[in-house]
Amino acid sequence: MGRITEDLIRRNAEHNDCVIFSLEELSLHQQEIERLEHIDKWCRDLKILYLQNNLIGKIENVSKLKKLEYLNLALNNIEKIENLEGCEGLTKLDLTVNFIGELSSVKTLQGNIHLKELFLMGNPCADFDGYRQFVVATLQQLKWLDGKEIERSERIQALQNFPVVEQQIREQEKAYCLKRAKDKEEAQRKLKEEESKGETGRIHTGSDGHRHVDISAPLANSRESPSSEESKDYIQAPEIQERQCKGKELDDREDDLEFWNKPCLYTPESRLETLRHMEKQRRDQERLSEKKKKVKPPRMLVTEDGRALNVNEPNQECWGTWSSPCRAAFITQLRGPVTTGKAGADSRELDFTLKDDEKRNQIVLDLAVYRYMDTSLIDVDVQPTYVRVMVKGKPFQLVLPAEVKPDSSFAKRSQTTGHLVVCMPKVGEVIIGCQRTSKPVKSTPDSSREQTSKRSQQMEKLEVDPSKRSIPDVANIVQEKTYMPRRVRPEPKIIPSEEDPGFEDNPEVPPLI
Repeated sequence: MGRITEDLIRRNAEHNDCVIFSLEELSLHQQEIERLEHIDKWCRDLKILYLQNNLIGKIENVSKLKKLEYLNLALNNIEKIENLEGCEGLTKLDLTVNFIGELSSVKTLQGNIHLKELFLMGNPCADFDGYRQFVVATLQQLKWLDGKEIERSERIQALQNFPVVEQQIREQEKAYCLKRAKDKEEAQRKLKEEESKGETGRIHTGSDGHRHVDISAPLANSRESPSSEESKDYIQAPEIQERQCKGKELDDREDDLEFWNKPCLYTPESRLETLRHMEKQRRDQERLSEKKKKVKPPRMLVTEDGRALNVNEPNQECWGTWSSPCRAAFITQLRGPVTTGKAGADSRELDFTLKDDEKRNQIVLDLAVYRYMDTSLIDVDVQPTYVRVMVKGKPFQLVLPAEVKPDSSFAKRSQTTGHLVVCMPKVGEVIIGCQRTSKPVKSTPDSSREQTSKRSQQMEKLEVDPSKRSIPDVANIVQEKTYMPRRVRPEPKIIPSEEDPGFEDNPEVPPLI
């Protein structure tokens, strides 16, 4: 059952920055509240208070709300109008669809001189003969009753007939109170029967006056641990458990249908009984769902033979799991220089990009983590053949296409997108010679020849291990040649070499590069 707490009021005071002492309007409808409490201490400045569609059985703890102008208590369990004398500024009171049978209790509102509107439709007293005339004559400050304006002629006639109408109302009130007392006794008797029915089969009273436990009944609430053999059977027989759960579900459905098909009177007790039945259903459903939940085994990241697996499971609640088609597509794309992947078909996916940077001889992983996620929730582990990133305790693991250096790897986050970028240098390095421009220097023919031989050597590319070259670009093996018309095509220039008999080496002329 719901209660009025400080946290509940603050949650419903967002329009006032969750400040409750200066709150002027508060809405607590449909909160299953049974008792009206604490509001007069915490919210003294209230002007509008909505409490409709709850289970409040008595008007109380509102007498200190001097500024209250509108009070809505429709669809509750109120049986009497009381404790509203202190609400000096009350102008509108809504008590639609309650259980008010004591119509004479409206006299307590005579002190609320500013009261202009009153709603009592849907209450038992609204069916009394002379109901409207009695209220109009009793509360002369009213302007509207049940949404209908009170005319001057109506009030004069009600005042003239008031003695007769008052006598009729008292007789009808007396009959209603007797009927209501019988309904309460019947409700208490049913409640006791249900309580005893729940204990039947478990506990019974013996001839000696003592209570004995019936062993044949199932100990549903027993906390005693079963023996080892029973626990083994319990673990080894999931089919039996499933059958028992299904049988229990069927029994609950039958009980539920029986409850809703059973005829009953519309009373405060029946409303409370309905709510408790719905709460019991909700609790049973939660227990069944907890039983059906299976404990997931830990995610396998490395197989028994030491082979790392591709795993993409960060925060399943937010990003989902990596689907099988996506995993197959990832394995297919892994052969290329750039690889992209997603966490599945969910709209909240964890994307990543794996790029083979041949220029810097490194592998770059770009992982699209949340922009505003704290970096302390991310843990990066680089191994020679794979990289693992733990995001909020969920693993993201990727097998690398080449061996990398873990010690030289580093990770950083983008300040604009929040992506995690992991740069991993590869083990197989390629040494490329740089071109240098020589200055014009006077030298002998022998020295010039040595310089030309050195330049020719500097233009060559050396490789430490040709077998570890990166994958060639197949698309650019065959290059298209642009053909020009023959008469426009320039003639190729003939560059004389040192072996040409007409070649003269002038040391004064700087070498051409």
